[in-house]
Amino acid sequence: MRFASLFFVVLAALAQSQPEAAADARDIVRKSVERDLLNFERLKNYTYTERDEQRSYDKKGNLRKVEADTYEVLILGGRDYERLIARDDKPLPETEARKEQVRMDKEIARRQRETASEKARLEKRRQEERKFLDEVPEAFDFRVIGEESVSGKPAWVISAEPKPGYQAKERRAKLIAKMRGKIWIDQNEFQWVKIEAEAADTLSFGLGLLRIEPGATVRFEQARVNDEIWLPASANIRVDGRLALFKRIHSEVDMRFRDYKKFQADSQFVVGTASK
Repeated sequence: MRFASLFFVVLAALAQSQPEAAADARDIVRKSVERDLLNFERLKNYTYTERDEQRSYDKKGNLRKVEADTYEVLILGGRDYERLIARDDKPLPETEARKEQVRMDKEIARRQRETASEKARLEKRRQEERKFLDEVPEAFDFRVIGEESVSGKPAWVISAEPKPGYQAKERRAKLIAKMRGKIWIDQNEFQWVKIEAEAADTLSFGLGLLRIEPGATVRFEQARVNDEIWLPASANIRVDGRLALFKRIHSEVDMRFRDYKKFQADSQFVVGTASK
């Protein structure tokens, strides 16, 4: 997913209050982080379609350009793989579609040659990419500020404020510690169903080459799939910043996820075909 790295960095960011209420809210958030691990593992069993729409604005906020890419996310060798299938909501031209097929064929062949140790190393890296979530319950001050119905189910509304003086350990945790916002957590399953967050400080990426200014916003919603898992339904990221210290950027990314299908363990991908 082209923008998923930033999306999932801020996905967990969210929480201020009186000691007793803060403890209750923190316990709810801690349980929700534990439940998210289960979703993380089950996601390996799902294919889906992702549409990323990128919008660029001028300094006055006028829309300049809109581009959209649609991906089919498959499971190859036990890991996800993105195959570009449409641009600006139109199927790829035949020549480009063939290139995508060749690229996927090569990846299938490469993954089929992977040794057990290589697979174990890649799985360890995948697990480590979510370690920053373990810091979420301690990185913020949380407060339950109300209850709302989301998708017909009751949810706690919890505010999140960066905890003064907190020293994050993981690189991504250092980024989310600069966010503030609200989390909606399902009361029956302790799942994140909705998040609204904004940057409370400057976020820096790539040795400072990309700097996102305070006020950048993230909105995210999840939906229950197959009555067993909560998976992303939509996400929106809006940023103002500076690229390479010179170029100003004013952009927005809108991500939509649909057509979740459970991947069958006995399914086989064959080089030269695009289906399972």
